Amino acid sequence: MQPAVAIPNMAALLKLIAVLSLNILASGSYVIDLSDGVGRRFDGIGGLSGGGSTSKLLVSYPPNLRSEILDYLFKPNFGASLQIIKVEIGGDAQSTDGTESSHMHEPWDENYHRGYEWWLLTEAKKRNPDIKVYGLAWAFPGWVGKDTGDPYKFPNITANYIYKWVVGAARYYNILVDYVGIWNERNYDITFVKVLKSVFAQDVLTAHIQIVAADDSWDVSRDILKDPSFADAVDIIGCHYPGTYTTSASLKTGKPLWSSEDYSTFNDNVGAGCWARILNQNYVNGYMTSTISWNLIASYYPQLPFGGDGLMTAYEPWSGHYVVESPIWITAHTTQFTSIGWNYLHHGFGVQKLDHGGSFVTLTDESREHITIIIETMTHNHSVCIRPSLPEYTVVAQQADFQLKGSLSKIETLMVWKSKLGFDGKSTKLFEQQPSLPLLYGSFSLNLYPDEVYTLTTLVVGQHGSYSVPPPSKPFPLPYRDDFEKYHTGEEADNYAPQAGVWEVRQTADSKHSKVNRQVILNDPIYWCDTGNATINIGGDYKWTDIQVQADVFVPSVNGSTGIFTAARVDRGGCDVKYATGIFFVLYPDNGTYTVTTDLPQQFVITSGLCNVTYDEWYGMTLNIKHNQVDGFLGSKQLFSISVLDIATNGFTGYGTIGYGYGDFDNWGVLPLSYDNNCPLNGPSCKKTQVGWHQKKHTFSHAPFYEDIVQHL
Repeated sequence: MQPAVAIPNMAALLKLIAVLSLNILASGSYVIDLSDGVGRRFDGIGGLSGGGSTSKLLVSYPPNLRSEILDYLFKPNFGASLQIIKVEIGGDAQSTDGTESSHMHEPWDENYHRGYEWWLLTEAKKRNPDIKVYGLAWAFPGWVGKDTGDPYKFPNITANYIYKWVVGAARYYNILVDYVGIWNERNYDITFVKVLKSVFAQDVLTAHIQIVAADDSWDVSRDILKDPSFADAVDIIGCHYPGTYTTSASLKTGKPLWSSEDYSTFNDNVGAGCWARILNQNYVNGYMTSTISWNLIASYYPQLPFGGDGLMTAYEPWSGHYVVESPIWITAHTTQFTSIGWNYLHHGFGVQKLDHGGSFVTLTDESREHITIIIETMTHNHSVCIRPSLPEYTVVAQQADFQLKGSLSKIETLMVWKSKLGFDGKSTKLFEQQPSLPLLYGSFSLNLYPDEVYTLTTLVVGQHGSYSVPPPSKPFPLPYRDDFEKYHTGEEADNYAPQAGVWEVRQTADSKHSKVNRQVILNDPIYWCDTGNATINIGGDYKWTDIQVQADVFVPSVNGSTGIFTAARVDRGGCDVKYATGIFFVLYPDNGTYTVTTDLPQQFVITSGLCNVTYDEWYGMTLNIKHNQVDGFLGSKQLFSISVLDIATNGFTGYGTIGYGYGDFDNWGVLPLSYDNNCPLNGPSCKKTQVGWHQKKHTFSHAPFYEDIVQHL
């Protein structure tokens, strides 16, 4: 035996085994050829702001950081480089994570400066003038249906309401809307669609608009096939969460097929895997030429429904913290190397499933001189979307051999970009440029492993854009105060998110309350989801427990609400906000009473009584909560001091009205509450501490602050 000789032989053997292992990968061969023409026109990848209020906190970011975020979303060849922006046409009602303001609260009311979607459209167009714009309603003001709850009852009224939104975009912001939908995920009406198309056709500003129907399922295809005039009115069939498949009826229409809302998945690496898979397979399996992410950016409180389901995350305007999540770079694999108007190649000649799991698509420009190939190998458990369910399948390591034929065989080099999603402690690499790939007579091979995305392209573009590290995350600031003076009339106040009703800053004739935050909806809207007979605006830190909330409140005698309230430890928003629990301190000016309840619908009253409140007067409300002790003040007068069993331990703060109607709020404040647990609140023999501020605008005395009022905002 000669053990000294075995060591180098063993090293050589291990090297040989490593080389051979590359040669025993599962393999497949694929042809890419456009000799027989091309497939469907590529219509772009997009993001959706709305459905609803998903961009609410973004607008409040410091301008420099907000600009960085917008660059990651819209700037060409930088980040996601989105090609379509879809926005909600605000309808004054809850539409998933909040309400968005309508341009016409009433038939006599018209305003094109409300909310933040106009601003967002402008910023998107500023970065990419070629981005396409798509508008869709989730809800409608009640007057549109003349209080029937049906937007189709009077189709001409509703069509003109939508028409005015489109014209407003053009006249006030120089933005031409490209696509308009019908009613998000609700029934469509054939007559209404025809009327809407007719209305658009009569104006040069709107005649170009394409109608997408019906932003729900593929069922609309059957009516398109049966009714030629309906078919003429519908330009694009849009389906939500199609699971990468369409129907034979939809294909038979010959119309462009879109996944007009998709993804809706938490934006970790599994969400990125979902997004990578459907971006390819929506066309491979379903011939869908556009896919739009709900939502654009998770810029809403994460405790609201579908928290973190955006392409990136930005819900701390007070700290400036944001996160460029992995779905941004998955998007870039397609958007930075294609343009709307390119074409997919035919199935089997550049578009297909890989033999051992995964898929690839090939697109070409109008000159047919450039191509982009996007390959994904997402495994089942690492690419599950929130909906629909995903059948089991297998992806294994594989060698993929590609042959470019026809005119494409002349291509000598492809630029390469790669992402690798890491799981189980393995590292993630996102959108990294690789060495260029030389081709020999149009032939090349790739060793593909699970959970990878490749882009191979003739285009010498692409950038993994970056800025300096964003500021660190911080909790919502305490103490917090907003007197609403800094806003322009009609704006929404920062940091609080309406969940039912709509709040707008309004100018008053009262010099002591010159600007107020007013609940402005007078009647029930046409709901997307019914939120009941109360309005509420919530915000703050969901972890808050012991807290003091203060507000000056005013209910007018004309068009005023039934009641007005402040609240703390509110447990929810979204479509279930009508079931919200917490502590709600309500004043009723009609009969001079108050109630304290543990639910927004006012079903569980824990105390009530008389108080000196009426219409057309300002009152100061203070609500203190410490553990299960609840104290309330009207001005400096204490109305109640009660111990509440089974009280929620934490939640949002908020304010609102009972019933629709005007209600004004001013000098909103939230303070941390601290006192000796053995000492009753406001007891004369106890030392108490409170951090707060001196109010700038006094009309009365609030409940007494504790000894040291030392901090100013």
